[in-house]
Amino acid sequence: MENVEIARILDELGDVLEIQGENPFRVRAYRNAARTVRGHGTPFRKLVEEGADLTGLPGIGKEMAAHIRELVETGKLGRHEEALRSIPPELLEFLRIPGLGPKRAKQLWEELGITTVAALQEACEQGRLSRLKGFGEKIQKNILEGIESYRSQQGRFKLSDADQYVLPLKAYMEKAPGVERIEVAGSYRRRKETVGDIDILAVAREAGPIMEHFVSYPGVAKVQSAGDTRGTVFLGSGLQVDLRILPRESFGAALAYFTGSKEHNIRIRRLAIDRGLRVSEYGVFRVDKGEKTARGRGRKEGKDEADPGPSSGRFVAGREESEVYKAVGLPWIPPELREDRGEIEAAQQNALPHLIELRDLRGDLQMHSTWSDGQNTIEEMVVACKARNYEYLAITDHSKAVSVAGGLDAERLRKQWKEIEKVAERHEGIRILKGMEIDILSDGSLDLEDALLEKLDIVLVAVHSKFNLPPAQQTERILKALQHPRVQIFGHPTGRILNRRGPIAFDMDEVLSCAAELGVAMELNAHPDRLDLMDLHLMEARRRGVKVVINTDAHRIEDLDLIRYGVEQARRGWLGREHVLNTLPLGAFLKALRQ
Repeated sequence: MENVEIARILDELGDVLEIQGENPFRVRAYRNAARTVRGHGTPFRKLVEEGADLTGLPGIGKEMAAHIRELVETGKLGRHEEALRSIPPELLEFLRIPGLGPKRAKQLWEELGITTVAALQEACEQGRLSRLKGFGEKIQKNILEGIESYRSQQGRFKLSDADQYVLPLKAYMEKAPGVERIEVAGSYRRRKETVGDIDILAVAREAGPIMEHFVSYPGVAKVQSAGDTRGTVFLGSGLQVDLRILPRESFGAALAYFTGSKEHNIRIRRLAIDRGLRVSEYGVFRVDKGEKTARGRGRKEGKDEADPGPSSGRFVAGREESEVYKAVGLPWIPPELREDRGEIEAAQQNALPHLIELRDLRGDLQMHSTWSDGQNTIEEMVVACKARNYEYLAITDHSKAVSVAGGLDAERLRKQWKEIEKVAERHEGIRILKGMEIDILSDGSLDLEDALLEKLDIVLVAVHSKFNLPPAQQTERILKALQHPRVQIFGHPTGRILNRRGPIAFDMDEVLSCAAELGVAMELNAHPDRLDLMDLHLMEARRRGVKVVINTDAHRIEDLDLIRYGVEQARRGWLGREHVLNTLPLGAFLKALRQ
């Protein structure tokens, strides 16, 4: 059982307890334990196997440690199963719908007998929720929109969750008898923010032992098929994994084909047809003069027709991906760009971007400490940043409006500055910037007095409330905030939380135009729950010359490692190091910030 599954079960148990009206401190204990498990770098199954003392970890007491050991050793938790029996099984789905929390879920169940998403949708459409206290017409409309968003994301896994399933499976498959090469393809390789299934490609002389090894993986819950060269399984999480075993000469072609995207592959096939070639998962083939291409047979342009197989035509390339691209007159294209968003044209002109790499970053400009809702002290965060060879960091605890996160008022902020100065004296070689994540209030004003804003090194503003304002009003709110002369960074701009909450509605074009004009940087929040901005917005920011910063929004030391997801998202947005401010040395970075 991987960390993500352990965390899911602990979170679910906390959800059930909250629906039951249990003590908030007990509910929070499960939430905190789940957060620790989800973000821990070492698999808890390994810690349990080694007999490690789990109680030394944040939020893990004796009871939680016992729960985790039970999950690792048995694959289930008795307390969790007992709790689930106390409520209708589908009620937990309500908590995945934006606008519905445990209290409202309980109210819908107890007062209207609504226990399924389908019944909830019907009740909203009929206006029956208005009978309940606190459920007006606007709430019903928001719930309907939330249901639509929830359904559109069902069956998709966040990239960080997929990593927790895929990386151990890949390591397991690399030990299969006779395996020569293993790669993961699909949207996972393109590093999309969510993935629906996983494609694994293997090279081996004998397929049988590889397939047997694959279906014997301990995490497999169901074997859908296990043929000579193709197999499909479902993991306990529900994630579908497909395995294809290939001859060595076809591996590069298959890797390109199964990495996709479909739109990118169609463009590659068209280029091949123009050169008298056929591209498939088996390789690149020279079409005989008497054989017609897909266009010649009168098929619809770009249709993903049945593959004619490796015997059709003369094999000319396919061992490596680069051979496939070279055969159609292109340089190799990084997987993150393969979405048919101009990468073919850029490759034809030798104008592909030199994409940013993790090693290019010199600092992290959003993180939280124990002064607000962080789990580590300022000094602990500084030491962790030094260990990552950063030149600078910004401490950006919440402002007072975010009271649930322990936001700082003026008095506490001044005290924090004194602590930062003391910590800085003890740590040479890294600059600690005094910052704050300042709430944009509903009227566009900032949640901090101008006198204090003037003394901050980093002014990062963000929306944390009133997500459902009309788009025009939301846009006006954001524009007003960005026009404040001290604002430097707009944090997690759309406010989305993947698989839980959609983006707030505002005019992104207007906001990017304003940011470009004023020199305000847009944050790419690297936390895998957010990955905000999305790739298309990053491409537009790049086109307009808007500055970008990649931050983790870290709430504990381990979160600092999430920066890699931000870099991957930046690559999908065509960003090079020249587009990202925190690739600059300290002096140049401070000069590049809006002054």
